[in-house]
This record gives sequence, structure tokens and C-alpha cells, in this order.
Amino acid sequence: MGGIELSGLNIADTFSGLQGNPVPDEPLLRVRGLTRIYGRGCAECVVRTGPEAGSNICPICASIVACAGVSFDLYAGEMMGVVGESGSGKSTLVQCLYFDHTSSAGEAYLKSYRGGAVNMLGSSAQEQRHIRHHLMGMVYQNPHQGLRLDCTAGGNIAEKLLTAGFFHVGRIRERASELLRRTEVPMERMDHLPRHFSGGMQQRVQIAKALANNPPLVFLDEVTTGLDVSVQARVLDLIRHLHRELGLAMLVVSHNLDVIRLLTDYTLVMKSGRVVEAGLTDQILGDPQHPYTQLLVSSLL
Repeated sequence: MGGIELSGLNIADTFSGLQGNPVPDEPLLRVRGLTRIYGRGCAECVVRTGPEAGSNICPICASIVACAGVSFDLYAGEMMGVVGESGSGKSTLVQCLYFDHTSSAGEAYLKSYRGGAVNMLGSSAQEQRHIRHHLMGMVYQNPHQGLRLDCTAGGNIAEKLLTAGFFHVGRIRERASELLRRTEVPMERMDHLPRHFSGGMQQRVQIAKALANNPPLVFLDEVTTGLDVSVQARVLDLIRHLHRELGLAMLVVSHNLDVIRLLTDYTLVMKSGRVVEAGLTDQILGDPQHPYTQLLVSSLL
């Protein structure tokens, strides 16, 4: 891979340092006690909700505890899965980390942000925009959330690059072309509107946009939901290829255990806003310990 320089950053050199290296001792992302409550909340919200209560709705104040006390470490180059039924809190988790939603409590440290010494969830809105635009990428379940459908495919990537501080028009277009080729979007569609693309191609443009700023961390939120099986397979193959080639850390949210099995090294299982089991993906799916995980796995058989 030749690499394209943007503002002195050589993309190929940056990625090559991540490929084939052993997992470092220090995680890329550390999350501790992340909690998100929708509603006014009360002192009983966390205590009276969760898997044992069978609900994430507080019986006292009717607030929704979308996720509570979630903690994990994600290392450079690792793919971690977050699995659970609808309403388990898995999407809320990544949306809090990507600053789409404000967390109610908890801490998160990104090694690429101030050496991992500052809680990014407590940073200013300006700092969070910087983290989001420079150090992270997101691929949403619904392409309408991640793309401007009335802006060209190349224009969507340019928007991400401009937001991250790249202003050389020629290099931006060159980078957009490179990413669209890498994500298997035909070059003749570069100046076409994504609203006229198939669902699978919209997702590929979203992936290209998420990679535009050369982030060390990418979130994938139910990226294959709603796609035909054959299209799902192509998108998943693309994600695996990009992960191997670029050495990115990815947090993969899915209710589909086949997706989790195919993509991830390590898995969190969530129910009613809590992590009920965590471990190596093969271990979780091959010998589940929690009754809920056992139910998920047995439903797949």
C-alpha cells in the first residue's frame, strides 16, 4: 500500500506499525462503569433494574436504565463484540462512547487522547468533537444516520476529512477515491448520491467515511441488519479484510451471533443494560455460563 500524505501524516506508515504486533500491555480504550439513564432518574434506578429484576425500567421513577456499570478494555488491533437482544443497551453503549448520547456516569480513556490519562466522557464538548472527528469512526445500522444522502459518495468522505482539519482539495479527492476503491464502491459512482445506492453499497460508503480520518478505533453498530444474506456476507468479508489490512481496533455491536463469531476475538453479552458475561468469543459461544447466554446460543442451534 503506497499511502497518501495528508498534512504530514503518512497513512501507510501509520497502519504498518499496527500490523502483526503483539497485543500491548496498555489498552487502547478503557471503559469503567459507563451508565446511561433516560429520564429524571432516582437513587433506586440501578438497584431496581437489570437482569435479575427482568426489566431496565425503574419501578420508582419510570426512567429507563439503558446501560449501567459497563466496564471493559479494548486493545489496539482487537475486534470486540457486544451482543444481546433488542433493548439490551448495546447500541447505547457505543453511542455514548461516540458522544451521540451523554453518559449519566462512568469513565472512558482513549490512549490516543492525552495518552489515555484523561476521562473523555468528562471532557468539554469541543474536546469531544475533536476526539470524534480525529480519533474515531462510526458505522451505523441505518445509513441515514451516517451519511448525507443528498451529498455525493465522495462528498461524504470529504465532509469527514474537512471536519478533521484537512483542506487540500486534491488530496481530499485522492483520499476519497482510495477509500471507495478499498471498500469496493465503483469509481464511476463516486460523484453519485448515496440515496440511489443499494443498502449494501450505502454501508460500504459509510465504512469508507468512517475510515477517512485514519482513526485507531471504529464502532460498528448492527451494520448488516436489514441486508440480504449475500450482501451481508460481502460486507462482513470487507470488514474482516480492512481489519487485517489496517490493524484497527473495532467494537462490533450485533444481535447476530454468527456475525460475532465471524468477526470478534472477545465478546460482552448484555441483558437489560448490564454485562452478564464476558470472555473470548469462542469460549462464550462454545461454553456459555450465564443462563441468558445459554439461551442465546441455544436459539442459534
